[in-house]
Amino acid sequence: MLLLLLGYSLLIDYYRRSWNKIPSSDIKGSPEENNTRVTVIIPARNEEMNISNCLESILQQSYPHSLIEIIVVDDHSTDRTAELVKNFKSPFIRLINLREYISEKETNAYKKKAIEIAIEKSSGELIITTDADCIVSLDWIKSIVFLYRQQRAAFIAAPVRIIDRFSLLSIFQSLDFITLQGITGAAVYKKIYPMCNGANLAYAKTAFQAVNGFEGINAIASGDDMLLMHKISKKFPEKIFFLKTQDAIVSTQPAADWKSFFNQRIRWSSKADKYDNQNIFLTLLFVYIFNLCLLVFFIVAFWNIHWLLFFILLITGKTMAEFRFVYTIAVFFGQSHLMRYFFFLQPLHIVYIIIAGTMGKFGNYEWKNRKVK
Repeated sequence: MLLLLLGYSLLIDYYRRSWNKIPSSDIKGSPEENNTRVTVIIPARNEEMNISNCLESILQQSYPHSLIEIIVVDDHSTDRTAELVKNFKSPFIRLINLREYISEKETNAYKKKAIEIAIEKSSGELIITTDADCIVSLDWIKSIVFLYRQQRAAFIAAPVRIIDRFSLLSIFQSLDFITLQGITGAAVYKKIYPMCNGANLAYAKTAFQAVNGFEGINAIASGDDMLLMHKISKKFPEKIFFLKTQDAIVSTQPAADWKSFFNQRIRWSSKADKYDNQNIFLTLLFVYIFNLCLLVFFIVAFWNIHWLLFFILLITGKTMAEFRFVYTIAVFFGQSHLMRYFFFLQPLHIVYIIIAGTMGKFGNYEWKNRKVK
């Protein structure tokens, strides 16, 4: 366990140092003239509570509106999502009904199909995707296009944060997400493995077409982000970037309850063994085993009190290893105030890693009122 703790500490410190080395992408002083046409794609299913705020934030972009196309793909919604999109009279917004192309229960990967159809209908050279429950920053598109043109990027992973609702669930999600975002930035910068979040990513349409889109991964329910990024990174290894700027941050809603939260995380972890890049799987497996051993130490302590001392020493070491890294990322996202809860949520974090990892491999999950295996 001490060797595992040492290895874990070195891994987290590697992420911290890598994050700090990512160059910031500052759009201040960048040339205003631009002719890059952008298509923003928003897959949406039963998002009547969020879709209007999402679209309004995009319509307020500092980027020229004449170069923006917004495509909302309604994924068999049973609420007023499509109606609310139609109520926007903007000529820049288009609505596609997925039920006109595929029926319910016809596929296991509705979101991939939605994005695929939207790209076929799009006019932009740069595809940007976000989720219907997200709010984007004023310079969101401008900052993405700046990096795209500056680096001639094929794929860009951009920052996402959870909106803090000051509840236990919200705080826990925010801290967990901050950690994931830090690892994402570090991993992409060091090119050790591709990571991203579909709530905020961009890729050249030509890059999507060059790898035949989701072909080969379209039977997997999730993975419209990381699995696609993995495909593109294999063909364009030097053209994958993480956009490190607060101008590009997208804010997303926290899961409404613990069941929804675990379903989301199980969905994410379900694709852990679907990557050709074994670095991803081995890293996740290492973190899973480390946390599983911590839980075993705690359980055994009920029979032998000396094991409780070992558990306390190990969880303290884990917390100290993570704190500097997570604090750095929290400052970037303007959420450093959440770090006061970091130590107290460590036991919950251990249990969550084990449940999500186990269920992601062997269990089912429910997402958007769909049962997925």
